[in-house]
Amino acid sequence: MAGLPQNAEFIRLDRNGPVLYVWLNKPETRNALVGGMGQELRDTFAALQDMHDVRVVVLRGAGGTFCAGGDLKNFNAASKPLAPGEHDALKQANRAGGALFQAIDEARQAVIVVVEGFAMGGGFGMACLGDITIAQADAQFAMTEVMLGIVPAQISPFVVRRIGLTAARRFGVSGGRLNGVQARDIGIAHEVAADAAALEAAIDSAIAQVLKCAPGAVATTKALMHRVAKGGVEMEALLDQAAEDFVSAVRSDEGREGTGAFVEKRKPAWNIGWKK
Repeated sequence: MAGLPQNAEFIRLDRNGPVLYVWLNKPETRNALVGGMGQELRDTFAALQDMHDVRVVVLRGAGGTFCAGGDLKNFNAASKPLAPGEHDALKQANRAGGALFQAIDEARQAVIVVVEGFAMGGGFGMACLGDITIAQADAQFAMTEVMLGIVPAQISPFVVRRIGLTAARRFGVSGGRLNGVQARDIGIAHEVAADAAALEAAIDSAIAQVLKCAPGAVATTKALMHRVAKGGVEMEALLDQAAEDFVSAVRSDEGREGTGAFVEKRKPAWNIGWKK
């Protein structure tokens, strides 16, 4: 796994062919985003930008829970006012959290986020980043920040974009909890699994479906959709770029292989099937 963090302390990386499993690996803290976990995750997703042989990333938590949110002990320790001219490490760390969420959101690979146990605070935000988010029915989601006197600063843009302003406001100002079914109903999750066995089956099914798709086309499609979601670009310019993306894809090696496979009634080369 060249380029990926080696001997990571806070995460675990398991590679299975074209699939990389990224585990938040501090179950004793319910995989809260403590210490160097954010940096290890940022390093991982930075490396993945150049790893075209990784086609699917599965992001989940070890020990039966996803992520309990931020490092509250560190927040408390950093709550005292700064001296004049003192470097604001807390602000820097918070902004780095936003950079991590953006890196996950904009990964070239298909990202599957798996939620079991708790998805609180930053975990709630990361659940909103999956191209495919799968939740166990009894999972618990909440934007708990306001209950602690703090603000869901870096996750809010991603939550609003995922579920809309009305739903985001409801949970942002109340800290109210949702289970996996409710998270699906408002658009955080795409699929709900009744139990652990069904969750594993749903993950494998999602991986198998993505692996039927051309990896370059997946990356370009994600980038196009992100340009649309960010706004600020006129529709004509978006459609012009979309046309460029389309003709580039058709004339690429992938496009020739995919259309040729269709004509010849065979599977394209990238459709390799999936066995865990």
